[in-house]
Amino acid sequence: QVQLVESGGGLVQAGGSLRLSCAASGSTFSRNTIGWFRQAPGKQRELVATISSGGSPNYADSVNGRFTISRDNAKNTVYLQMNSLKPEDTAAYYCWTWKLRDYWGQGTQVTVSS
Repeated sequence: QVQLVESGGGLVQAGGSLRLSCAASGSTFSRNTIGWFRQAPGKQRELVATISSGGSPNYADSVNGRFTISRDNAKNTVYLQMNSLKPEDTAAYYCWTWKLRDYWGQGTQVTVSS
């Protein structure tokens, strides 16, 4: 079993920054790819970024250059540093991983005001 717990969401003005954290349980955390997804009201959940077990990141075009994903395997935690936030970044953000099946966190809300 894997449990994912997100934190760090909130309300921020356009151009501001937030850092999201995803704390994961499980002894195999360091071997898992971890991702961040987001879902805005009325829209489908979309991939934001992933980071491999080796630390290689991948980003959606919409956030590339503004968001940075990183991991601290000693703390079983993945971070999403979000800079230059835009109103269109407003969404619920979910942490994800896969180990025989998908695992999702409960989500954390990010709201960017214009």
